[in-house]
Amino acid sequence: MRLILLGPPGAGKGTQAQRLVHKHDLIQLSTGEMLRAAVAAQTPVGLQAKDIMASGSLVPDEIVIGIISDRLDQPDMKNGFILDGFPRTVPQAAALDELLKKKHIKLDAVIELRVNESALLDRVENRVAEMRARGEEVRIDDTPEVLSKRLASYRTLTEPLIHYYSERRKLLTVDGMMTIEHVTREINRILSAIGAVEPKASKAAAPARQAKAGARKTAKPAGKKAAKTARKAAKSAQKAAKAASRGAKKAKKATKKTAKKVVKKPAKKAVKKVTKKRAKR
Repeated sequence: MRLILLGPPGAGKGTQAQRLVHKHDLIQLSTGEMLRAAVAAQTPVGLQAKDIMASGSLVPDEIVIGIISDRLDQPDMKNGFILDGFPRTVPQAAALDELLKKKHIKLDAVIELRVNESALLDRVENRVAEMRARGEEVRIDDTPEVLSKRLASYRTLTEPLIHYYSERRKLLTVDGMMTIEHVTREINRILSAIGAVEPKASKAAAPARQAKAGARKTAKPAGKKAAKTARKAAKSAQKAAKAASRGAKKAKKATKKTAKKVVKKPAKKAVKKVTKKRAKR
């Protein structure tokens, strides 16, 4: 499975990416995380990106594309990946399409998390306040001021991607204002609907499935034989019942005939005797 998560900063792309990673055994390609790691390590790329990220501006395409290209060549990418935070512009999307084409990699879907910007600002303000209350360090690019700039950049540069991927029939939209659990369920539902989710075949379960299939095959002919035997027994019983019924009818008829004869003969004799007596008189 190869996905892109699209949406404004603070929409929850990182959270949903982590859930998809655990559920489907994917690799999360978060350009933001990679760049922040480079900044923390003070690598040449990190030093270049530090001031750009602090101002809320976008990192140059060549830096990000180079990071992604190298990462896609790693052996752990065979199960698929999720791109979180990239592409951010139409030229980046076109460059990514070209990169994937060269590497013979198919993109399954682009999932857009659609959210309300004012709600995002409230969310970030609350998160920053909670982090400071716990004594945690607040990221330089995770403040309401920086977010406002990033949202403006998103509207100008990234929103056109919705049309770009919609034209290519890759866009799937999810309401990002729902709870985290609801967003996760909806993402998995639409991925199943488009056939992007491939069922995992467990090696341990394979012998059990084979045994079950064998049991069905074995049970099938045995069941047929039992059914045939039962049908034969039923037919024999029906024949016996019919024969018994015919015998009973014959016996009944014979009894009736015998009874009639017994009754008629004495009656006739009695009538004759009465008639003779009357004649004599």
